[in-house]
Amino acid sequence: MPRDNYQKVKLLYLHELLEQETDEQHPLTTNEICTRLKKDNIPCDRRTLTKDINILNQYGFEVMSMNIGHEKAYYVEDRSFSLPEIKILMDSIQAVAFVTDKKTAELVDKLASLGGVHKADLLKKNLICFNTRKHTNEQIFYNVDTIEEALNNKKKVSLYYFDLNEKAKRVYRKDKKRYVVDPTALIYNDNNYYLMCYSGKYEGVCNYRVDRMEEVHVEDEDVTKEAILRIADAGEYTRQVFKMYGGPVCNCALEFDNALIGVVYDKFGKDTKMLRLSKEKCIATVKIQVSPTFWGWIFQFVGRMRMLSPESLVLEYRDRAKNVFEEGHLQDN
Repeated sequence: MPRDNYQKVKLLYLHELLEQETDEQHPLTTNEICTRLKKDNIPCDRRTLTKDINILNQYGFEVMSMNIGHEKAYYVEDRSFSLPEIKILMDSIQAVAFVTDKKTAELVDKLASLGGVHKADLLKKNLICFNTRKHTNEQIFYNVDTIEEALNNKKKVSLYYFDLNEKAKRVYRKDKKRYVVDPTALIYNDNNYYLMCYSGKYEGVCNYRVDRMEEVHVEDEDVTKEAILRIADAGEYTRQVFKMYGGPVCNCALEFDNALIGVVYDKFGKDTKMLRLSKEKCIATVKIQVSPTFWGWIFQFVGRMRMLSPESLVLEYRDRAKNVFEEGHLQDN
């Protein structure tokens, strides 16, 4: 190999060695580095190593040095991600349900390696295995990749969509006829990944779980203008919906105990405007989409939260509460 090529390969090997196997607690001495490079048939000595380290530093790789006895040692401390950042990402992958067990293990290994070999062992040793019911659809990453391509090119998407029966077997909707949809955004909500689409039939938004899709394809046809306009509304939409179940949108005034202030902020955002009614009560007006999951959410706070307006929603709340009481009373009898 020509001398110039040896030098280029040497710099690549040296950078990879320092990036993967060193940190402030695990530096490599000059002799150790020279020995490692020579094992890969790359000539190296103390004098040329110093020059190589200087070249890496000139190009922004930030190789640090320290003395171990009478010998100089080198390490890389500054990385793309800090240890806490990697830890948060690994825990997030562990916790989400839509990433399968197999893919979770692969991603955790990749993320841990960003901290170098010494930190990778430490990160995986302290990893908590959450009791998450993982999905089993291994196609989800291919689905996301295809949908991203469609979103970037503003093209329609076609797919098979299925539910699961009591034996966890796939039951395809529309007798396994392909859906053709106008994608507007990929949204993570309530531990699932959804494709938000514009529906011309309903003149509004509809959502599909990405883990319930099969054979996702990008179509040649462009999405409609209405779908493009909906892209800017995706963030606001996620604040209104409950578990991605759509419904009519309205402004709802809620009265709630002090103990639920954090709950309201968590659901509707910290920019939610609140007014204090008394020492124990607050009020806030929030925009919601009325759906079965909205009713499930508000009924868990019976006695601590109530609706003040609109009147139609207040009456529906009372009717639902009455039905629940009557059904429970009939069962008791």
